[in-house]
Amino acid sequence: MTILTIAVIAFEGISPFHLSIPCEVFGTDRSAAGVPRFDLRICAVEAGSLSTASGFTITVPYGLEGVASADTVIVPSWHDPQVLPPEPLLEALRAAHARGACLVGLCLGTFVLAAAGILDGHPATTHWLCARELAYRYPRIQINPDVLYVDDGDVVTSAGVSAGIDCCLHLLGKWYGAEIASRVARRMVVPLHRQGGQAQYIELPLPIEGKDKRLSAVLDWAVLHLDRLLDIDTLVEQARMSRRTFTRHFRKATGTTVSDWLRHQRLALAQRLLETTDQPIDLIAARAGFGSSVSMRQQFRDVLRISPSLYRREFRGQANSLGN
Repeated sequence: MTILTIAVIAFEGISPFHLSIPCEVFGTDRSAAGVPRFDLRICAVEAGSLSTASGFTITVPYGLEGVASADTVIVPSWHDPQVLPPEPLLEALRAAHARGACLVGLCLGTFVLAAAGILDGHPATTHWLCARELAYRYPRIQINPDVLYVDDGDVVTSAGVSAGIDCCLHLLGKWYGAEIASRVARRMVVPLHRQGGQAQYIELPLPIEGKDKRLSAVLDWAVLHLDRLLDIDTLVEQARMSRRTFTRHFRKATGTTVSDWLRHQRLALAQRLLETTDQPIDLIAARAGFGSSVSMRQQFRDVLRISPSLYRREFRGQANSLGN
């Protein structure tokens, strides 16, 4: 299997946490668990030592030559939206985009892609606190401030901090399937990745272990009973809360509605079953709670832009080759 090369851009004063997100998802060797390996390169305008925002230094092994042959280039943040990135970095990003590499801006990294002109005419997002600034400085970008990440094919952007994890897991699932992304999420001890359409200003992760045990238990129960006819009234009854209280807690915890959350959970289950079993599509549709294969096909086309049968053909063989 071809090993994808991912270049991550570091810079003077970078936040170690932001830098660690793509490193943890793509740089940790999990091949023993059937997860593909990547050629991860940490790059800067010049190779050498850089100071971090936390007061210690890191050694960056690659200059911008490491970007030249990368399949994906990730800008994990930027230190100040008001500060323009150096022109050599912008030129390297433009060249990578022109030759077909995927460009990813996490959090304030979106401002770097914007400064390079790569986002002109594209939908994009960034940290919600800086969304207005992005729209003011770069009016040709279609800003969506209310989502976790935006995937526009060869250009991907995310909101702040934890949304970068969601975005990277999304890319992993896009390349190798939902089951691989789920394995990595479990080994990182983070929730299965959230869909990009969820609101970015989520106050709590999901599930909410130790903070809202009743809601956490209801979400766990729902995931195990997706084959049933589930709606908000079912979950309210299971939670033994008033509808108003449940709705408030659910929105605070997930950033989305019950119907959208259930739809994404059903899609995730159907993806894993398509990748890992030979079950007929009608049976998978029933197990995932879509009611019919017609309904499942429609949801796959609307959200994933692919039919279930084509999804299986693309990812089933790949999953087997990874030792699934």
